[in-house]
Amino acid sequence: MDLPKAYDPQTVEPKWARRWAERPFVADPKSGKTPFVIFMPPPNVTGSLHMGHALDNTLQDALIRYKRMRGYEAVWLPGTDHAGIATQVVVERLLLKEGKTRHDLGREEFLKRVWRWKEESGGRILEQLKRLGASADWSREAFTMDEKRSRAVRYAFSRYYHEGLAYRAPRLVNWCPRCETTLSDLEVETEPTPGRLYTLRYEVEGGEAIAIATVRPETVFADQAIAVHPEDERYRHLIGKKARIPLTGIWIPILADAAVEKEFGTGALKVTPAHDPLDYEIGERHGLEPVSVIDLSGRMVGERVPEPLRGLDRFEARKKAVELFREAGHLLKEEEYTIGMATCSRCGTPIEYAIFPQWWLSMRPLAEKVIGGLERGEIAFVPERWKKVNLDWLKNVRDWNISRQLWWGHQIPAWYCGDCGGVTVPLPERYLEDPTHCAHCGSANLKRDEDVFDTWFSSALWPLSTLGWPEETEDLKAFYPGDVLVSGYDILFLWVSRMEVSGYHFRGERPFKTVLLHGLVLDEKGQKMSKSKGNVIDPLEMVERYGADALRFALAYLATGGQDIRLDPRWLEMARNFANKLYNAARFVLLAREGFRAERDEPTLADRWMTSRLARGVREVTALYEALDLAQAARAVYELVWSEFCDWYLEASKPALRAGNAHTLRTLEGALETLLKLLHPFMPFLTSELHQALTGREELALEPWPEAGGEDLEAEARFEALRQAVTGVRALRAEAGLAPGQEVRVHLEGEVGPVLENLEVFRFLARAELISEKPERALVRAEPKVTVRMPLEGLLDVAVWKARQEKRLKELLALAERSEKKLSAPGFREKAPKEVVEAEEARLRENLDQIRRIREALSQIG
Repeated sequence: MDLPKAYDPQTVEPKWARRWAERPFVADPKSGKTPFVIFMPPPNVTGSLHMGHALDNTLQDALIRYKRMRGYEAVWLPGTDHAGIATQVVVERLLLKEGKTRHDLGREEFLKRVWRWKEESGGRILEQLKRLGASADWSREAFTMDEKRSRAVRYAFSRYYHEGLAYRAPRLVNWCPRCETTLSDLEVETEPTPGRLYTLRYEVEGGEAIAIATVRPETVFADQAIAVHPEDERYRHLIGKKARIPLTGIWIPILADAAVEKEFGTGALKVTPAHDPLDYEIGERHGLEPVSVIDLSGRMVGERVPEPLRGLDRFEARKKAVELFREAGHLLKEEEYTIGMATCSRCGTPIEYAIFPQWWLSMRPLAEKVIGGLERGEIAFVPERWKKVNLDWLKNVRDWNISRQLWWGHQIPAWYCGDCGGVTVPLPERYLEDPTHCAHCGSANLKRDEDVFDTWFSSALWPLSTLGWPEETEDLKAFYPGDVLVSGYDILFLWVSRMEVSGYHFRGERPFKTVLLHGLVLDEKGQKMSKSKGNVIDPLEMVERYGADALRFALAYLATGGQDIRLDPRWLEMARNFANKLYNAARFVLLAREGFRAERDEPTLADRWMTSRLARGVREVTALYEALDLAQAARAVYELVWSEFCDWYLEASKPALRAGNAHTLRTLEGALETLLKLLHPFMPFLTSELHQALTGREELALEPWPEAGGEDLEAEARFEALRQAVTGVRALRAEAGLAPGQEVRVHLEGEVGPVLENLEVFRFLARAELISEKPERALVRAEPKVTVRMPLEGLLDVAVWKARQEKRLKELLALAERSEKKLSAPGFREKAPKEVVEAEEARLRENLDQIRRIREALSQIG
C-alpha cells in the first residue's frame, strides 16, 4: 500500500489539477455518444476567483463529471469575457502610474497595451478554476474578443440592423462620469444612502407660490415644467399657469400628469427631462425639450446656470446652490432623507443622466419569441419559481442600449457618411467586409463609429459563438442547444435572458434545455461579502487551509433550493473531516488486503446489508443528480460514506476479516469503489487518488458510473435489528457515564434472532455480553425492534450515580426555566435578532430533552 498515513490535500490536489489541465477532457462531435453540454459563464478577464465562482463552477463540474461517467459526450466549454469597462479601468490605472492617460497614447496604442496586459495577466482566473478541479475542455477555451467571437458579434449586429431591430437614436441614458460611458439599467446599483430633502419656493404668476421638494437642487436650472397629479385638489387651480425657476428669469408651465406621487414631498414635481428617467417620460408625453445643466464630466454648464455655480462639480454645486437659495429666500425647509443612490456597478461612482445618440436593440419583438418558448415549456428552471420571474422581465422589457463610449471592446461596425449623413452597416452576407462607399450616396467619405458594444452584447451570443457560429461548424451541429446553464440568479436578466433572446432569434430554438440558478454565497451572519465590510472569504485561502475538495463539497452540500448560502467556516471543517474519514477508511481497506489469507468465502449479514444499501444508494444518488438536486446528492453520499460504510460496515467487517472471509474483503473493496464513484463529481481529487490506489487504474473520471444492483430487504431488516441492539447498548453506556470501550452486560428483548446469529459482531460493536435473565433494576432503552436492559450493579456505585443525576437534573431545570422566561418576556421575540431567538429555542429544546431522559433513567433504577 502506498498511501501515507495522513491525507494532505496540498500534496495530492495540485498533481491531479495539472493532469486535468495538461490532458483535458476533449469533446468529440463525431463520437456517436449523446452529448451533454454546459457553457461556462465566462468570468471577467480581470477577475480572480471569489466564492460565487467557486460555487458556480463546482456545480457545473459536478454535473459534467457525473454525465461523463454516465457515458455522455460531456462538453464543458470554458472561456473568459473581455469585461469592457473593468479591463479598461485596470489598464488606465497602470498608465496613471506612468503619468499618462489613454488619450496620451491614442486608441490604437492603448488597445495594444490592453492586449499585452491580457496576454500577461488575463486568464488568471481560469488557472484558479483549474486548481479547483474544473474538468473543462480547455482545448476549446474561448475569449469574447478572439477572432471567432468577434465574427459572431459583427454578424449578429448586421442581422439586427438590416432586420430593423438595431437603431440609433438620442435617449436618456445612465452615464458614469468616472468610466466615461453609458450603462444599462442592469449595470446600475441602487443603495439606500443618507441624504437631504430640500423644499424650494417657486413663484407662480399672479402672486402665488408653489413649494417643491427635491433631493437634487443643483438640477433646478434644467427644469422644463412643474407637474402635479390631475386629481390633487391643492394644485388644480394652478394647472396651466407658469412658475419661475428660482434665481433665474425663466418661466415654466405647471401641468398635470398621473405619474406624480401626491404623497411624496409637497406633491408637486419639478420636471427635469435631461436628468431623471421619470421626468424624461413625463417630458416625452408633454413635448418638453430636455435641457442639461451637467456635462459628461459631472460639472455644471450652460447659460441657465448662475455664474457662481458654473464649472463646479455637481456635488460641490449642490452645496453652493443651497446657500444661494437660502440667501434669496427660496429655501423653505431642509431635512434628512434617505435617497436611493444610483451608482456604477463597476466603480461605485454616482451615475448621471445624459441624452445623446446611442445604439439600441428593439427587445420586444425579440422577447416575444422567448416568451413563446418558455410558455411551451421548452426551457426548464431549477428552482421552478424563476421561470415566472424570467417571463415577467421579458414581458416588460425595454429596448437595450448596446453602445458604450469605451475603446476596449468590439468596435461597432457602422460607418457614417460625411456627405449625406447616412449610416452604412455591411449586409449579413458580407458582414466581415468594411465598406468603402456610403450605401446611400456612394461617397467614400466614411468614418467608423468610435463606440464599442456593451460587454453583455457579446456575452449574449456565448452559447452560439463558443461553438463557432455563425459558421455551421461540426461543434454547432453536434452540441447546440446546450443542456444545463448554471448561473447565479443575480444575472438572470443581464445574461441568461439575453442568451435566450439570441438563441431563439438566430437559431430558432432554445440555447439550453434547463437553467439551474443558485444563490449567493454570504458570510456566516448572512451578510453579502464585501471588502468594505471586511467579511470576504477568499476561496484560494480556503483551498490552502482545507483543500479544494473540502471547499467544493461544503458549497455543494449547502446549495439547497437555489437559496443564498451562509458559509460558516465550520462547514469547511465538516467537509475536511469527511475527506479524512474517507481517506482513513480507504487505508483500512488497503491494509486489510495486505497479506490477507482466505479461509472462507461466504457472505455475512453485514456484507448482504452493505450490498443492498449500496444498491439503494446508487439509485437514490443517481436520481438526485438527474433532478439537478446536487445538494441532496451530496448529503446522500455523505450519509452513505460516513454512517453506513465507515461507522457500521467497516466496523462490522472486522470479525469476518480476522476469520479470513474473502467475500467480506471483496465487498469492502467493491463498496469503496462504488462510493468513490458516487462522490467523485464533488470531491474529484481525493476520490481519484484513492481509486488509483485501490484499483491501479489511471483515471476515475473516465470510469463508468455504478449500476444499481438488487436489494436484499431481508438482510436490511435483520441488520437493522442488530444495529438497534448495538445503538441501544451504546446509548445506555453513555447514559450511565461509562467509558465507550467499557464492557457491560445487557439483556435483550424483541427481535433478538439477528443478534444471536451474529453474536461475535454484536460483542465487537457493542462491547457487551448477553445475559439471559431479565434484571429487576436496570437502565432501559427501547428501540423499535429491540429493547435493551443494562443493570448498573457491578459497573458503578448506583447511589453516587443517582446523586449525580439528580444534581444535573436540578441544574437543567434552572436553565430551562431561564430560557422559558427569556422567550416569554414581552418584546423578546420581536426585538431580538432572529439567530438569537433561534439559538435560545434550541437551547431550551436540548435541555428539556436531557431532563426527560434523566427522569426516565432515575425512574428505571428506582
